[in-house]
Amino acid sequence: MDLQQELEQEACWKLELDKVTKLDPSKKKKKKKKRPFIREDATYDSEPDYGYAELLSRVFDMLREEEVSTERPRTVMMRRPQLLAQGTHITVCLDFAHLCTMMHRKPGHVITFLLGQMETKGWLNKQHQLEMKGLVSSQHFQAVFQRYIDAFVICSCCKSSDTALAEANGISTLSCEMMNMKLPPRRYTCKKMKDRLGFRFVLCSAVFMILTQHRALANSHGVNSEEEEWEMVQRKGQQFTLNGQPFYVNGFNTYWMMTLAADNSTRGKVTDVFQQASAVGLTVGRTWAFNDGQWRALQKSPSVYDEDVFKALDFVVSEARKYKIRLILSLVNNWNDYGGKAQYVKWGNASGLNLTSDDDFFTNPTLRDFYKSHVRTVLNRVNTFTNITYKNDPTIFAWELMNEPRCPSDPSGDKLQSWIQEMAVFVKSLDAKHMVEIGLEGFYGPSAPARTKFNPNPYAAQVGTDFIRNNQALGVDFASVHVYPDAWISPAVSDTFLEFTNSWMQAHVEDAEMYLGMPVLFTEFGVSAHDPGFNTSFRDMMLNTVYKMSLNSTRKGGAGAGSLVWQVFPQGAEFMDDGYAVYLTRAHTASKIISLQSKRLAIFNSLCGWRCKWGCKKKNHTALDALLSHDDEL
Repeated sequence: MDLQQELEQEACWKLELDKVTKLDPSKKKKKKKKRPFIREDATYDSEPDYGYAELLSRVFDMLREEEVSTERPRTVMMRRPQLLAQGTHITVCLDFAHLCTMMHRKPGHVITFLLGQMETKGWLNKQHQLEMKGLVSSQHFQAVFQRYIDAFVICSCCKSSDTALAEANGISTLSCEMMNMKLPPRRYTCKKMKDRLGFRFVLCSAVFMILTQHRALANSHGVNSEEEEWEMVQRKGQQFTLNGQPFYVNGFNTYWMMTLAADNSTRGKVTDVFQQASAVGLTVGRTWAFNDGQWRALQKSPSVYDEDVFKALDFVVSEARKYKIRLILSLVNNWNDYGGKAQYVKWGNASGLNLTSDDDFFTNPTLRDFYKSHVRTVLNRVNTFTNITYKNDPTIFAWELMNEPRCPSDPSGDKLQSWIQEMAVFVKSLDAKHMVEIGLEGFYGPSAPARTKFNPNPYAAQVGTDFIRNNQALGVDFASVHVYPDAWISPAVSDTFLEFTNSWMQAHVEDAEMYLGMPVLFTEFGVSAHDPGFNTSFRDMMLNTVYKMSLNSTRKGGAGAGSLVWQVFPQGAEFMDDGYAVYLTRAHTASKIISLQSKRLAIFNSLCGWRCKWGCKKKNHTALDALLSHDDEL
């Protein structure tokens, strides 16, 4: 390179420097105070010591002058496609027009891709719904739909969904704002472009430094950095995820925690539960966020609450957070214990209504409003221990609409379905961050007559619940199932309990994958010490059976998301024992089984990201293989 070329290049560098380093247009003449451009081959002994405010201002001034966008690529929040089978020959996508509108794509283009991928025929009906020949599973349809989004919606450069689709000569091309961004009319040599990219690197480093300073400042004022990492569990497809990793659940139930926390003499039992559960690796607990009109009632009458009991619930949530355990909070009971729907009916009659059935809870507008008011109060509650609003607290894993809802006065299931649809959307309208589940036992109903053979008895199909149909309601994030062969089949302990458990769990995992496209969590299971023929060895066999079935799905990355044993008790709480209690400090074999399952799931949760295949050879499976080999222990 001759001298003239070097001088020209140096002039270009200085021109770039003048553009990116000026802080105030009014100070153009004070060029001597500007920091010289840093060349790759130059070294400096020191640099200006900027303060926090000055450094922050400098960064944003540079961003504005460089016209570097600070906006994140816009994304489109899309709900899960709603499919409905019409007989055995037609499947309808009810919200197809809405999905196309959200993507800004012509329905004809979407239909051509979907039908070609699924190798079937289809058409738009008069309601602009997509009708497809044959039975199409929700999981398969969502997978094909996701492929369309990846190919024709998401920009491969900036990952933005704000794109346009252009077609020419039968070829479709994507364009977005970043692709169409107008650059300055000057020509840039490779060296100059490298300098611009270098500037962006320095700029990002400055932002990182500012954020680091800010975090250090926050920590100096008592903010725990570990608390900032306590994120919410989310659902992606048929898995739970946490920070991009799978989150399979080994959990427990202890329903009475709020009640005992309301009394200082028994509050310590709540801490004992979380401490012991954490010691064996349990990560999710389930408990009541209701007690309606009973002893130590949370809700003494509609919208009238006992603040001391509410503070007890605050304590339960804060202790769960302390031990890194997340909570499923149930909002009302189907049964009379702790008030339930029967108490709401009593309140309705006391206010002048003429209600004759507990199932009026699901249909009467006044009782629906009573329930909504309770939901609103709980979700908007500010925890007096943590100062975090419930609906913003990652400690809460999910909201449960009702514990074991049933509506036997309407075997068709229409009444309960209407209630679920209204309440799931209502909860989501107040809290879009947390997941919602119904609280079902898992009985199959009229919408899936071929699946009723898996029900434990004929009566189960007549209680107004419908596992597949109920969980297809908008706003429901995952399915729940209970496992109680002793309550549903026969109180006498026998091997049929284990056989039923295997078939019951397998059927629901299959349905969650084929029809629902969501995780299924077995939120209650156990066997009672009051059952004829009960012994702790059989209880341990029940634990083994449930854990094996759950693990079989986990190994495949399936929809079986985990299980919660009913229920964990500390010593000294025997007066609350319903026969199903597992005392971890003295049930040594059961504790080992639970702990081993926790270790296995913890390793699965750390193996891969959500989209990675479980057969990925990039990960070290040695520790997992060692645990999975102990089949005699599980």
